[in-house]
Amino acid sequence: MLIFGLSVFFRTVSEGTFHCPRCGGDRAYRRRTGRRWFTLFFLPVIPLGQVGEVVECRTCRTRFAPSVLRAPTAQQMAAALPAGMRAAAGLVLRAGDPSDGAARARAIEAVTGYGDGYYDDEAVDADLRLRPEFLEEEISRAGGQLAVEAKEWFLAQAVRIGLADGPLTERERQTLHHVAHLLGMSRAHALGVIVTTEGASK
Repeated sequence: MLIFGLSVFFRTVSEGTFHCPRCGGDRAYRRRTGRRWFTLFFLPVIPLGQVGEVVECRTCRTRFAPSVLRAPTAQQMAAALPAGMRAAAGLVLRAGDPSDGAARARAIEAVTGYGDGYYDDEAVDADLRLRPEFLEEEISRAGGQLAVEAKEWFLAQAVRIGLADGPLTERERQTLHHVAHLLGMSRAHALGVIVTTEGASK
């Protein structure tokens, strides 16, 4: 007696770490592609059409669409914040006096406060040599991870860097508004944070 039918078989095409929506944390995953086969005695014999790709959590075994990999992992989010503050500090320092000791010290304090314990004077010089486009991308990436209140605190830290060498110049103000825009803040919202931070520093 012949036993035949149709079955879908998956094979792993890549592996990595992702944020599992079901587990609620970073987990290992397998990215798998499926193909429908004609089977004979439950064995695949004739390959038929592709049925698409899935991402399978290796912990809970739930399968998701590949778009789930767009969400950042907790590790990526943790790395984005100090990188974003480094970038903001670099832009603000460039707009003011990059050689001012007080401004550089304030920048180092702000970045280390976000978790980068290795940020020092040499790292400041390295960041000042980076392309503005790269720094802007880092700020945007950080902004995507922050709630409204956290964006305000982030911008306030950048304002304090600008104030460390004296009152804000017009160029520094423009740069701070640009940082706020990259974070996803409106101009009016940013102005409120800048003015409040200036007032608190007097």
